[in-house]
Amino acid sequence: MAHTPHGTSYDDRRFPAGLPVVAQLGRTASGRAWLDRLPGLVREVEERWELRLGDPFHGGSCSWVAPAELPGGGAAVLKVGWPHREADGEAPGLHAWDGNGAVRLHRWDRERGALLVERCDPGTPLADAAALPPAERLTLAAGLLRDLWAAAAPADGHLERVDAVCAEWADVLQERMLRLHPGYDPGLVSLGADLLRRLPASAGREVVVHGDFNPGNVLTAQRRPWLAIDPKPMVGDPAYDPWPLLMQIDDPFAHPDPRPVLRERYALVAEALDEDPARLLAWSVARAVEGALWSADHDDVAGGAEELTQARVLAELAGL
Repeated sequence: MAHTPHGTSYDDRRFPAGLPVVAQLGRTASGRAWLDRLPGLVREVEERWELRLGDPFHGGSCSWVAPAELPGGGAAVLKVGWPHREADGEAPGLHAWDGNGAVRLHRWDRERGALLVERCDPGTPLADAAALPPAERLTLAAGLLRDLWAAAAPADGHLERVDAVCAEWADVLQERMLRLHPGYDPGLVSLGADLLRRLPASAGREVVVHGDFNPGNVLTAQRRPWLAIDPKPMVGDPAYDPWPLLMQIDDPFAHPDPRPVLRERYALVAEALDEDPARLLAWSVARAVEGALWSADHDDVAGGAEELTQARVLAELAGL
């Protein structure tokens, strides 16, 4: 049974049981504890920032997000997030970008996990822009990445580092391999772990990466044609970023032979970003292997096996 935060009809309207964040976080004790606090957190921020809130957007599994009207009448979005590691860098990353490629950060309440950000209108995700050819979608998304990568990294240490996070992932995925015995190719898993450890150290430059640059996190907007949302920023190798974009725009593996499609698209994005296509492919292998072991650890061994099948093709194309 889905968890519903306690309260009045206010809660029933703003926190319906079918809301993904309610359904997802209601599965754990810590999630349920936060959901019970959530109506109060929203009320506090709403009053503190003098907002007029609409009904929440039906999306997101770790945060409550709703349209907001500012005291002066402008449009924004309020995001109140479940406290977790990946959410910690969102506000510092948005502050570093200052609207160049991503939504602007208006206000941040760190204690309550609340962010007030620019609203994207009409807000159509790049994932749904089927009228645009895949090459055009990839090119315009690469332009956003170039803008994001142009920002100076904050000097206050509020952002995690790609090298540290990926070294941790390498240890975790190898532990999962030993503990779960999922039947995966040990050589391919070892390759993925090795790439996670050594790719960040061989980067020619470091930038503020978006961290979750998938086509669902690129929306149509008014200030600029497209803006990025929902980052998980870190500081490190820019080649870390493009993998979800390349995998999720017109899924290359849905084609009868994905290899020529992958070659063409990796070459296109690499040229647009001044990156080495082989390096983008190597990062894709590393992240696909990490994703496969994550899936296995979340009771989806078959899904992880499919991710490793894709990783093997990517490794072949990279010459690994």
